[in-house]
Amino acid sequence: MTKADLVDSIFEKVGLSKKEAQDIVEILFNTMKQTFAEGESVKISGFGTFHVRKKMARRGRNPKTGDELEITPRRVITFKISNQLKDEIEKLNA
Repeated sequence: MTKADLVDSIFEKVGLSKKEAQDIVEILFNTMKQTFAEGESVKISGFGTFHVRKKMARRGRNPKTGDELEITPRRVITFKISNQLKDEIEKLNA
């Protein structure tokens, strides 16, 4: 599913105009981006939690050349699914 698909789904199910649906999606994503930039997690009840995790510097290897190199420290976003959503998905696949 793409951002455009989300906009279309909101447009069809909620009855907002396409522009209003697009604005809602943009505001949601911009708010999440700002929260991540501040190093905070985003928890969506019944869905899951997006965590900002720090990765330390480490030694790595260029897969093409085999040369060793230093991988710089960085922050990454991880997602932990909620038990409620996990159970719903398992029921659908049963």
